[in-house]
Amino acid sequence: MHIPDGYLGPGSCGVFYLIMLPVWAAASRKVKKTLNARQIPLLAVGAAFSFVIMMFNIPMPGGTTGHAVGGVLVAILLGPWAGCIAITVALLIQALLFGDGGITALAANCFNMAFVLPFAGYYIYKAISYKTPIDSKRRVIAAGIAGFVSLNIAAGITGFVFGIQPLLYRTPGGEALYCPYGLNVALPVMLGEHLLVFGWIEAIVTALAIKYLQRYSPGLLAEERKF
Repeated sequence: MHIPDGYLGPGSCGVFYLIMLPVWAAASRKVKKTLNARQIPLLAVGAAFSFVIMMFNIPMPGGTTGHAVGGVLVAILLGPWAGCIAITVALLIQALLFGDGGITALAANCFNMAFVLPFAGYYIYKAISYKTPIDSKRRVIAAGIAGFVSLNIAAGITGFVFGIQPLLYRTPGGEALYCPYGLNVALPVMLGEHLLVFGWIEAIVTALAIKYLQRYSPGLLAEERKF
């Protein structure tokens, strides 16, 4: 799902930076206000977990990659604002040190994976698991559904952003200046791979992690956060 440099036009990159700058500022304020000293190491572990799971990415037609993110698990444990910070850190390190995702496209990648994904997953999980006991099986199911759905929402947005680039930026002769793949390629490829493969990985990893925590560290699930 990483968008590399050169696939989005400058206007598209600028729009995503305009969106994400206030989001990052709000996330920093929220995390500083809501997380206590004991939870800060957990935030670092969440960023490391997201970094590692995203490194297992597979190149896909249409100029991007497919992979799980792990953002829903961080959002469930620490809240979606903390999830935004954790995934942003992971994406920044990947872009700077490993060339995985572009610098100009960093805000676009963060919008999809560090904003849309953790917030969608968090609220889906909360809606399905509403007022259930900590050890309820419904929480495990809710985590799996949240992981699957939120990853595919993010993938769909990524495919849409790719697909509209040829419509926004063209030469006088009609050739695409940036991403050459239209909606008829980018959207089906992104959604198809994540619906069939990567969404299930996200769902299984998230659900198993919640099941493990229910048994061995239920206190991490007991701290309700309202946003």
